[in-house]
Amino acid sequence: MGACSLQVEYPGRECMLEQNEEFFHLVTDDGPERIRIHEYDRVYDVPGLYEEVVYNRLQCDSPHVITGLLKDAIQRHGDMKTPLRVLDFGAGNGIVGECLQDAVETEAIVGIDIIDQAKTAVHRDRPDIYDDYYVMDLSEVDEGDQQKLDRWNFNALVTVASLGFGDIPTRAFVNAFNLIENRSWIVFNIKDRFFSEDDDTGYNKILQQMIGNSLKVYKKHHYCHRLSMAGEPLHYYAIVGRKENDF
Repeated sequence: MGACSLQVEYPGRECMLEQNEEFFHLVTDDGPERIRIHEYDRVYDVPGLYEEVVYNRLQCDSPHVITGLLKDAIQRHGDMKTPLRVLDFGAGNGIVGECLQDAVETEAIVGIDIIDQAKTAVHRDRPDIYDDYYVMDLSEVDEGDQQKLDRWNFNALVTVASLGFGDIPTRAFVNAFNLIENRSWIVFNIKDRFFSEDDDTGYNKILQQMIGNSLKVYKKHHYCHRLSMAGEPLHYYAIVGRKENDF
């Protein structure tokens, strides 16, 4: 990500907080404003702020890691001639969609997020990435939303840095999974704790049930998602596979 002219102050190594509680200060004419990284509605309101904090300062590389793994899996196991119709679930301000566009051949990329500020940021910062972008809560999909999504005939689901921490509940992830055609690519990442016996989000149970029954996994990759505010690596699992049937 490029350089940013925003003035941001960071708490440093003393900031030993849970990942979703980490914060920084944005210096404005009215003084420093304390903002949590996961306070997405506020972060997306400021052009370049998310990129400056998460990508430049904290060295997040997950969009490139996930889309690179998808590209590798298609080359090894897939049909390179079939362009992807991708549902980017938890699309945020469009960084993942941008990486998808660079990494793989796509027929369509459609974004979904739960907050209006994400869609506004995409239209402001990356207006040419998505074929459509919906503000929806997939925890409860009504008939109208179902029809809007079904018409795309998605053959890939991508979810980056959105599972756990209350951002995307397990029910919403399952509903997104079930929207996708059988034999579709499924690519996501998740904090390693949420994919272990120490999980308290419900994701480990769901994923363990899903894998081998509804999802065939080609690769499980453990890597550094980004640094914490204290400079420590935050490790995630990246999962690449194909949907076999609804869950």
